Order: sequence, then structure tokens, then C-alpha cells
Amino acid sequence: MRPRSPLWSAAALALLAAAATPAHAVTYGTPTIKLSAGYLSGAVGATGDPAVTVTVAQSGADASALTVTATGSSRSTVAAATDVRVTGTGGSRSVAVTAHAQGYTDLTLKVTGLGGRTATTTLHYAASPAVAHSADARYLTGAADASAAVDAGGGYLLVANDEDNTLRLYDGTVSGAPVRTWDLDGALDADKEVDIEGAARVGNTVYWTGSLGNNKDGEYRPDRNTVFTTTLSGSGAATRLSFGTVGHRLRDDLVAWDEAHGDRYGFAAATAEGQDPKRADGFNVEGLEFAPGSATTAYVGFRAPLVPPRAGGKALLVPVTNMDQVARGSEAVFGTPVELDLGGLSVRDLRRDDRGRYLVLAGSWAAEDNSAPYALFSWDGTAGHQPVKLLDLPTSDAGGWESVVSVPDLTAAGARVQLITDDGAADLYGDGTQAKDLDHPEWQKSRTTWFTVS
Repeated sequence: MRPRSPLWSAAALALLAAAATPAHAVTYGTPTIKLSAGYLSGAVGATGDPAVTVTVAQSGADASALTVTATGSSRSTVAAATDVRVTGTGGSRSVAVTAHAQGYTDLTLKVTGLGGRTATTTLHYAASPAVAHSADARYLTGAADASAAVDAGGGYLLVANDEDNTLRLYDGTVSGAPVRTWDLDGALDADKEVDIEGAARVGNTVYWTGSLGNNKDGEYRPDRNTVFTTTLSGSGAATRLSFGTVGHRLRDDLVAWDEAHGDRYGFAAATAEGQDPKRADGFNVEGLEFAPGSATTAYVGFRAPLVPPRAGGKALLVPVTNMDQVARGSEAVFGTPVELDLGGLSVRDLRRDDRGRYLVLAGSWAAEDNSAPYALFSWDGTAGHQPVKLLDLPTSDAGGWESVVSVPDLTAAGARVQLITDDGAADLYGDGTQAKDLDHPEWQKSRTTWFTVS
């Protein structure tokens, strides 16, 4: 006999159907993907290149279930999709890129969520070429014309830029954007850039000086005749800055002092309307540092003039014995000038160590970039004693050596110093555009490199 089929009531069938069907179907929204910055700069052969943060989310899903990948590159010879590294979990990921060639590429980043839903965004990437000492190089993005710097402690640097009146705090151990910025336009009451070129720190006070010279067209710009101070509190990443005092007469006082002493250095003629500041007989300040044991006497280091103003001339330092008052608008008082034999080069920066010895960064009075020699010299700080060359700096890469951050004990074995380049005139990405003219600050950058000097 055939078995009898079970008999199910309509109610039982309805209960069975209800048990087999979810109370509601889960629906997932379209995921979102956002970049902390849409533009990123790297360098071929770089160590510790900057990264961008990617924030992802999807309604109805935990962010940890989402995946982020690179799916395309508009120019894979610069960097391919496989050269993109995504790290991290949850809603925030980090994206870094390994560059293979100079140039630009657009990288497509995709987030894949639950339910097969996806979204994409574009990272605009630029790569500069490899440089000498690349393992010791880091890139400070956000501006290209680094012109003066002081040590803020814990590996952090406070950096000035000669194309604006903004001070930027960087972590000098990694490449990337400033961690904090201070726009001083209002405090300085400046219509144009001060053309900050020198900096010196005494305790928690940092003195900054403009170039004091004419602009490149030979025009006098009053904002460049500026010496000002800032006060630091905290250190490292916790550094804070407040504006101090300002003076606007050091250039005029230098000219009057030189005229009163026989016009020895030709300051009056060099500051006349139409005079180019970057000549052997020009007028252009780039260095500032205090005398050993003093919080009032500071050496003003000249990029121009040379003494005498011709090939092979000496570099010039002029002591200002009341710099603390000059930064408040008082008339400057000058000491006996010091002339240094730097092999025909002039002062681009100088910095003193704790023992009273100086490191002098020397370069051409004319060169804007790496088209002339650069060198580091030590000087014992005694007038009449001549500097000793420590090393020639590499000039095969774009950018000019511009700033000394701090000086270690130069007598210690393995002593290392950190230098910064001004890359404003450099064509970083091979398209003929100077770095200071790039549209996106994330693509503008200067370079900092460590050198062993002992």
C-alpha cells in the first residue's frame, strides 16, 4: 500500500512559511569613501613618504567589513594600482604610494561594501625624482620656499617660508603636511611677504628677520624691512606660538651706519631703487644667530655683498648688539664687522652649538637653486679666525640649501645636522612649473636632509 500523505492544515502551513522567512530583509546603502586630501606628493626612492587618510562607511554595515583597494592608474609608469598600500581597519584607513618615476598620475580608489555595493574616488598623485641621501631625506609639504627654521624639540621644526608670512610646525622625522600653522599677516600688518630669511632662538623667544633687501625687480618693499619675535610654549607636537614684538628700521640703520664709516660695504648704493639684491655688490640678509652667551648681540649674516664685491670675496657678518630692542623698533647699535673666508661663497644661514661654535651654511650670492656650490663650514666664533670647511653639499638635485635647523656638538663622533632646501624655483614634477606656482599646496614641498659633519 502507498503511504498516506500527511495532512497539513492551512494554519500550520502559514506558521511554517513564517518561520522560514526573515522578519525583514537587510538592505545596505551605497558605501562612501572620502579622502583627507585629494592631492598627494611622493618621491622616487623616498623613505617615509606622506600618506592620506581614507574614511569609509556604509549604512547597515560595520565599517570593518568594507575593503579598500586601488583599481586603476592613469599613468602606471609613475605609480600603478599595485603600488598603492592600504593599511588599517574600521572606518579610517591609510593610503600610501610607492613612486617609480617623476610625474603625475590619477589613482582610482574603490571601497567595496556588503551587498556588492561599491563607490570610488580619485587621488591626484605627483612624484618628484630621486635625490641624493634619500634615506635621510624627508619632505615638508604645504609650501615650497622654506627659508628659515628653528628646533622646536622632539624632532619638530618651526619653519618660515619666504613667499608668505605663515610659520609652520612640522614633524621633521617624517614626510608630510604641517601639524600646525600660524598666519602672521595681521600681527605684522603686512601687505606683502616679509621675505623671512633668518631665524634665531634664545630660550623661548625666536627672532625672525626679513631679507631687508629690494625684491628681484630692484624695488623697495617696506614689509621686507622687518625684524620680529615670537614666543614658544611647550615643545614638539605640543608647541604653541604667540606673536611678540616687531621693528621696521634695521635696513635703514645699517645703511646709515655704513655711510658713517666711509661707505665701506656700499649699502647705500646696494639698496637704491633698481638695484638687484642678488649681486656680489647687492644687499641681502639671510642669516641670523646670537653671539655665545648673549641674548642681545646677534650676528646678521649677508648673502650679499661679498667683501670686496667680486669673485673670491669674503662673507660678511655684522653684529647687532641690541637685537632685543631692534625687534621693538629701536635704533640698532652695531659692533665690529666680521669677514669670513668661505671660498668665495656667502652666508645662507648660520647656527651656534652649545659650546659657542658655529655651523655656517654657505652658498652663492646669486644662485636660486643648485646651479652653484654649497658647503658647510665650522667657525669657532672668534673674529679673525677663519672657518674650516666640513663638507661640500650635493648639488645634483633640485632646490637650494637654505637653512640649518640646529647644531649638535661638532666635536662629537658621528654628529649629524639637519638642513632644509628651498625648492620654490624647482621643477619638481617635470612639467616646467616652479614648485611655488603649483596649484595645490599638497604638491608644494621643501626637503630636509641629515648630514654627518664631525
